[in-house]
Amino acid sequence: MGTVEPDTSAVLAAALTRPVCVLGLGLIGGSLLRAATDAGREAWGASASETTIGKARADGYDVSDTVADALRRARDADALVVVAVPLTSMDDVLALVGKEAPDCRLTDVTSVKEPVRDAVERWAPATRFVGGHPMTGTEFSGWDAGSLQLFHDKVWVVATDDDTDLAVWTDVVALALACGATVVPAASDEHDVAVARISHLPHLLAAVLAAVGADGGELALALAAGSFADGTRVAATRPELTAAMCEGNRAALLAALDDALGRLGATRGSLASTGGLLATLTAGHDGRRALDDARLDRREVRIDLVDSPVEHLEAMRELGRTGGRIIGWTAEALEAAAPEED
Repeated sequence: MGTVEPDTSAVLAAALTRPVCVLGLGLIGGSLLRAATDAGREAWGASASETTIGKARADGYDVSDTVADALRRARDADALVVVAVPLTSMDDVLALVGKEAPDCRLTDVTSVKEPVRDAVERWAPATRFVGGHPMTGTEFSGWDAGSLQLFHDKVWVVATDDDTDLAVWTDVVALALACGATVVPAASDEHDVAVARISHLPHLLAAVLAAVGADGGELALALAAGSFADGTRVAATRPELTAAMCEGNRAALLAALDDALGRLGATRGSLASTGGLLATLTAGHDGRRALDDARLDRREVRIDLVDSPVEHLEAMRELGRTGGRIIGWTAEALEAAAPEED
């Protein structure tokens, strides 16, 4: 996974049309195959499920008979391979990648980045890997849950580490933009710490809230309204998928959970001793306002590629840290990447 210093206009030109191979056709992978195809890319997928293969083909999508077949096609076409399977299946799929397309361009859509990066090092070390994480989804799963619009106006994190291959980084950014997303560049470790707080912890809190509510009996559930439904929505996700996601980010999630438990303990102490909840509620109110303000004030940029990858990657990381996102390429970059007319 070494750094490559490419001809930037040629890199962008290739990235804008690069074929896409999606391994795994559940909610995210199935939506990605739909979106990439709709964007005009040559795109095909693969699934271990015969039922899923049949459904995807019936809907008009190109699906290989086996994952190995899809990877051989990707190798021959110099495609970007996207691994879209749960963490529990990651090692098996990456071992097949290492066998069938050992030096392919590779990304993923998993909710943690450092564990996947480590798995790639173990099973497919010669691949040109740049991790990704679309910040989108629903509580449903499988091909039928997929949507052509799933990525529209959503954030797609692209891993931006010191040894990132700038050419493949461009491929992943180009795919995300083609699917209608905006891109937040982030270092893998910083990504995992952040999502522990705003994605993985909410799944645990939703599970606890749903269980506490259900233990209130039929009357409690009959009275449950919007706040309970909103707060427990993601608890409807298949438990094994949530478990794999959360356990894959154990260290960062433990720190976030300790923070939450400390705040809940302080809240209980205040309620029991003085009856006062204002400090907890004010902190929560301020936190929600901070989210709303960040959504309103986000910095959106169009980027060009530069000839100094290290400086470029650090600039991209800083963009992500400060709440910015990539919405496209500069006009100059697109003009330089355009094919010459005969």
